[in-house]
Amino acid sequence: MENEILIAYENVEIRHYENVILRDVSFEQKKSEFLYIIGKVGSGKSSLLKTLYCDMSLESGSARIFNYDLRKIKRREIPYLRRKIGIVFQDFQLLMDRSVEKNLQFVLKATGWKDRHAIEERINNVLTQVGMSNKGYKMPHELSGGEQQRIVIARSLLNFPELILADEPTGNLDIETGSKIVQLLQDICTGGTSVIMTTHNYQLLQSFPGKIKKCEDGKLFDFDLNF
Repeated sequence: MENEILIAYENVEIRHYENVILRDVSFEQKKSEFLYIIGKVGSGKSSLLKTLYCDMSLESGSARIFNYDLRKIKRREIPYLRRKIGIVFQDFQLLMDRSVEKNLQFVLKATGWKDRHAIEERINNVLTQVGMSNKGYKMPHELSGGEQQRIVIARSLLNFPELILADEPTGNLDIETGSKIVQLLQDICTGGTSVIMTTHNYQLLQSFPGKIKKCEDGKLFDFDLNF
């Protein structure tokens, strides 16, 4: 269902110890929706993403993602929640001592995949999806920054996620390479996977339209690029 609501936050407060990072956070994210979260470094963008996969807890308000209540979620449920989410980091976080294929294999085995043929097929599928079908044998250091980020996106797709969280995915890339990464994420979104991407690059927002929210002064609010 296109209008299915995946995320619903209402009057949420996000803290780090005694420090309030964001307050009164309210937003919804639907299936197949592309949302940008913009704001300066330290404005709370990454903290908000971390609450979605339970790396930071919520102090007040109501927050649901998929069928999980994030205020009441049990520790044993968190791994199952995280399998529905693909995460794309700015600094790649690839295992540098093994090939691209072994990096992806490691994730699948860690999340319960056992059948060797199924693992090979899934790896081939995600590498093809991100335009890297001939790079499985390469070591990460043999790839450019853009190629490494494509592998990270492939990794995020392995378990058929309903949501991709991309935290400054173009931050370490030049403008042209970054644009190709955003185009890839938009293509994935068009295919039915919801995407939330943090960025402070306004040029990307103009080239690749999406819903925009801004973190500023401890608040999250709608932002109109043309205002």
